[in-house]
Amino acid sequence: MLNQLRRDHANMARMLHVLQLKQKTLARGERPNFQLVREVVDYILDYQDGFTQPLEKVCSQRLKELAPGAEEVTDRLARDYRALKAQLKRLSNDLDMILMDAVVPMDRFAEDLKAYLDAHRAYLRDERELLFPLIRDYFEDGDLERLADALPEGATAELERLQEAYPELYAELRDAPDPVT
Repeated sequence: MLNQLRRDHANMARMLHVLQLKQKTLARGERPNFQLVREVVDYILDYQDGFTQPLEKVCSQRLKELAPGAEEVTDRLARDYRALKAQLKRLSNDLDMILMDAVVPMDRFAEDLKAYLDAHRAYLRDERELLFPLIRDYFEDGDLERLADALPEGATAELERLQEAYPELYAELRDAPDPVT
């Protein structure tokens, strides 16, 4: 299960890398492929709703039972996650406006996108440095199995659907460098 979480982190780092490339294009005053940005944002929102939230809920509840002091870490990560999701939803709304040719200040959008990328990377780092060691130290095989079972029904089919739904994104991801996890 930890290996799966690490793979998920690596995949998310690739997504963030693709967004970073588009943010740098914006910062240079150029127009990126906003449809690709839309695909990345939609993918991350779908992933958060379908996979991240259920896994983190089970993980947090179990750690609170097993690990003294883990509640502070899990509560902070939960707050950070909610803030991150709110940032991404605002970006998503701005993308909707951009794709409808509404006037959206591109410098503000570029700054908001950079702030989101920085926050998401910090969140992944905190998970890796704070949460993963707790899981490794306190979870037994049964706990890891329950965590794996927390994946929604049909998770594999959903991942395949997402791959089919976002083909341009997957083309970009193939070209993204392997992240350091």
